[in-house]
Amino acid sequence: MNFADHVVAFTRALRPPDIALPPGFEWLFPYDNPETMNALTTFYERFYADNHNRTFIFGINPGRFGAGLTGVPFTDPVRLATECGIETSFQKKPELSAAFVWQFINAYGGAATFCRDFYITSLSPLGFVKDGKNINYYDDRQLQKATEPFIVWNIRTQLDFGARREAAICLGEGQNFSFFQKINTTHGFFKEIVPLPHPRWVMQYRRKRVEEFIGRYLDVLNRINGGKTANSP
Repeated sequence: MNFADHVVAFTRALRPPDIALPPGFEWLFPYDNPETMNALTTFYERFYADNHNRTFIFGINPGRFGAGLTGVPFTDPVRLATECGIETSFQKKPELSAAFVWQFINAYGGAATFCRDFYITSLSPLGFVKDGKNINYYDDRQLQKATEPFIVWNIRTQLDFGARREAAICLGEGQNFSFFQKINTTHGFFKEIVPLPHPRWVMQYRRKRVEEFIGRYLDVLNRINGGKTANSP
């Protein structure tokens, strides 16, 4: 199995775990939608059909208008079409985080170059909804406690896709990073966790400084990649 095969097989088998979520919370589970599975399968087979190891980038959990729709992290239907050449019937509604992520992907060299070196995923492979709104796993203490074993399982399982273990990047310098650091200290997934400001935070609160943050992202990506090629172990 190549990298793409691992991602697709993992996603096809993924189901909400038998966990009692706190009252009012629901799982965001888009993978029973055939078009979502078709879109993500096309994406990974186009950009990850090899056996190269990659640096992993971890977001928080999927949201309704990005990975929760297209199946591709931080990629809305607009960028899936314009940046990846994958057309869907999904409403072409742009998503803030996707806008920033694809700006730094293009600054790095575009989809093929970026995907050769990096793999974007999230700590929880499924998202959460409450009252029709996106929820982060850390927004509720009981939710975080209930889902921690699922998150640990998710990271450990995905390492076998082909992870470089020297370092991982965490999107979010606050609660996501704090939690990731804690479980990484316990389980030893990576030698180092490097935090970066979350794309949504940048777009909501520092939008006039987007170019500055893209530069910061590129500095980290290039430092962690260390001049390695995609064929490096």
